[in-house]
Amino acid sequence: MERAIDDSHRLLRGLPSVDELLRDDEIRRSAALCGASTVIATEAVRGALEDIRGRILSGALHEVTIDDIMGSVAARMKEALASRIRRVINASGTVLHTNIGRAILSNEAVEALTLAAEGCINLEMDIENGERGERDCLVEGLIKRLTGAENASIVNNNAAAVLITLNTLAEGGEVIVSRGELIEIGGSFRLPDIIKKSGCVLKEVGTTNRTHPRDYATAITENTALIFKAHTSNYRIVGFTAEVGLKELVEIGSARSIPVVEDLGSGSLVDLTRWGLPREPVAGESIASGAGIVLFSGDKLLGGPQAGVIAGRKDLVDRIRKNPLKRALRADKLTLSALEATLRLYLNEDTLPRTLPVLRHMARPLSEIDEAAQTAAALLGDSLGDGFTIEVEDGESVVGGGSLPGHNLKTRVVSITHGTTGPERIFRYFLNSDPSILGRVSKGRFILDMRTVERPGDVVPAGVFVP
Repeated sequence: MERAIDDSHRLLRGLPSVDELLRDDEIRRSAALCGASTVIATEAVRGALEDIRGRILSGALHEVTIDDIMGSVAARMKEALASRIRRVINASGTVLHTNIGRAILSNEAVEALTLAAEGCINLEMDIENGERGERDCLVEGLIKRLTGAENASIVNNNAAAVLITLNTLAEGGEVIVSRGELIEIGGSFRLPDIIKKSGCVLKEVGTTNRTHPRDYATAITENTALIFKAHTSNYRIVGFTAEVGLKELVEIGSARSIPVVEDLGSGSLVDLTRWGLPREPVAGESIASGAGIVLFSGDKLLGGPQAGVIAGRKDLVDRIRKNPLKRALRADKLTLSALEATLRLYLNEDTLPRTLPVLRHMARPLSEIDEAAQTAAALLGDSLGDGFTIEVEDGESVVGGGSLPGHNLKTRVVSITHGTTGPERIFRYFLNSDPSILGRVSKGRFILDMRTVERPGDVVPAGVFVP
């Protein structure tokens, strides 16, 4: 024990100081080579010395060389300057995966986003008369044309759209909502909490599974500001159920001059049954049914960037635009550019399955997915080597992102197992590849779902697997 303590003291005394290392020519060259500032270099040196001291004191390190120190410092500088953004190949089987960014943008949207990023655009400039304009005008015309709305406005996500709409139209007043529609979205973000933060008073009607027209009618008082309907896009209540349709709600509200706001969530602009998918409420149909305001996301079924779309009556949208919260919640030039390009794709529905990635992946033929899976399996067999069993099997994908709940899409998956290594280890190996490959573990196997993988070679990991 005394010998070990003596060795530790010797190693600790022999370590150079922070100043000595910062003056070292090799560290200076390493810092210059990777573009590290003095602050980054200092942090790297301190971090390397702290790590080495800890390993010495724990008994894990019995010898230290200057090369060890230099290597650790260089690695830390490189890591500090490396991008935290990693490309991820989505082989998870979830088309709209919230954790990796939901909708993949179309080529047209990427081009528009790049144009806006590389230079200036007419964000708030009326080019025709040279005067200041309104940024919503970049997409307002398209939304009006695609939904039949009188006016439209854009904020940074759909939760923001709900917040500013309620705050504008019902602050201090009562908002009537069916108990069966008091939804919770990702991250424990609940509609009752949004209503409270918007300065409104929640008035629940009906029960969890059944709400009737009389529930709404009898709940209306002089304090009622609006009726709110939330599409349960991320779950389904089945069995003994009843809900009041939008048209009937509009009739109830119109009789008392109370507007109806509908939150569609997923934001479908077209009838998905055309491509063999389940029916989702279409924004234009809600407008036609008389909703004063319709709210929906830009990055779910719509297939664009993260945004919240507010569409409906001109007088109501104008009031929302004037709310001081609009400046805090407004979308930037990148979002608006990508959204405008995405919306333009909807002007030709016949080409949507080819031009819009989210629809292409949802409606992708099983034969095409199988062909990709067979190719990927062959490539993986050559790459992974001995010990692996690779098979192509039937599977199921989901849309995800709180869209089309309960509906699974038939797919083909590549199943990967190893004789001595568990599926979790294989999962981490693929995820730590460059680019990262996100699959899933199911029934004791690691699985790559090929529905959203358009180039089979993308699921072949870089590096060598060590069991």
